[in-house]
Amino acid sequence: MLEVNGIDLYYGAAQALRGVSLKVEPGKVACVLGRNGVGKTSLLRAIVGQHPVANGNIVFNGKDITSTGSADRARMGVAFVPQGREIFPLLTVEENLETGFAPLKRADRSIPDDVYSLFPVLKSMTRRRGGDLSGGQQQQLAIGRALVMRPKLIVFDEPTEGIQPSIIKDIGNAIKYLRDRGDIAILLVEQYFDFAAELADTFAVMERGQFILSGDRAMMQSTDVRQRLSL
Repeated sequence: MLEVNGIDLYYGAAQALRGVSLKVEPGKVACVLGRNGVGKTSLLRAIVGQHPVANGNIVFNGKDITSTGSADRARMGVAFVPQGREIFPLLTVEENLETGFAPLKRADRSIPDDVYSLFPVLKSMTRRRGGDLSGGQQQQLAIGRALVMRPKLIVFDEPTEGIQPSIIKDIGNAIKYLRDRGDIAILLVEQYFDFAAELADTFAVMERGQFILSGDRAMMQSTDVRQRLSL
């Protein structure tokens, strides 16, 4: 589904990513772990087309999308749930969800049942403004907006940040459901180890713009992984 092959990324003279490679498959959760400032968000920006890469390439569904713009990647099925949610505070919940229609053909512009079954609170708040929701509810709204796009790949940037425990559980259950559907690839960037360990099929730990540990879920339980996150 998604292959990231040896990419480098720069902000001016500063190198944020160094030869990063990653694979994400349908029906799987690939988790990228790391402390603040190690390059995790830069990797996601490269994948969704928000920042160009200097070297390497990105392949999605067998097509090289390295030079493809973010809008075209969205049309291809790449959805992004950004850190900080980035919902529209003055739009209603329903209107926020409908912004996910942008990359869709007119015939596909409807809100899937999954959105409200996964997050029933959104159904009861369709007329409320996004800015009136709690942080956890806004995160659910951001995930719902991504699902409206009928994605083939969903990229999550630290979805548990600043979220109350009860909502974290709901988000975890939603990700499990999407993984078990088998037709969506999921890339999860996270600092909260226990949340990531429960969901990840594969993982990679990032430091200074490169991966220094990677493996499957069983390997993730090693004390070395926890230590790398706590340094």
